[in-house]
Amino acid sequence: SKAKSRRKKPVIVIVISVTCVIGVIVLGLVGWFAWKRAHPKGSQEKDDFELPLYDLSVITVATDNFSEENKLGEGGFGPVYKGKFKGGQELAVKRLSKDSIQGMNEFKNEVILISKLQHRNLVRLLGCCIQGEEKMLVYEYMELKSLDSSIFDQTKGRLLDWRKRYDIILGIARGLLYLHHDSRLRIIHRDLKASNILLDSEMVPKISDFGMARLFGGDQLAAKTKRVVGT
Repeated sequence: SKAKSRRKKPVIVIVISVTCVIGVIVLGLVGWFAWKRAHPKGSQEKDDFELPLYDLSVITVATDNFSEENKLGEGGFGPVYKGKFKGGQELAVKRLSKDSIQGMNEFKNEVILISKLQHRNLVRLLGCCIQGEEKMLVYEYMELKSLDSSIFDQTKGRLLDWRKRYDIILGIARGLLYLHHDSRLRIIHRDLKASNILLDSEMVPKISDFGMARLFGGDQLAAKTKRVVGT
């Protein structure tokens, strides 16, 4: 009987050890799933953005359920819609396309960068909407739309006398000077073109679309990129 009890002891120790290990694993998994439920992916993304967050229902009402009549255009990021809040403030909503991998990277880049920038010649980001699969950027609305639409439109083009053209060029240069030297972040836009310059009602130019922008160090005078970007 003593021999049998000696043989049983190692078995009991192994059983207890295995049970304890399994118990720890189960408790760990339960704790992990509980944490994931309390901190869904969307909420983690929201915490990274220092911006006002708009509810999807508010944006849906403002854009008349993203109607075709309110659609301003579409780019690599996704479609852009005009909207209006109940108080009367007009806005432009960039809606991330669900099929755009590049768009998701641009979304994060644009939110992180432009939320830290403020200048008269940069388009102002009012906030964003992150709800389920929906991810949107909410901007101030520019009445005269993009610079290229004014240049190539015969009616609008007549408004661009040489004085206005000079003021627009000067405004763009001031915006770039701020990005390159005067802001707390040094930023290279990397996709500056007429379609990314927006004009307000007074034809003040504002640089937009920072999806491809890149930070470089405060003491750097130049930066290299590993791939060709922009158009």
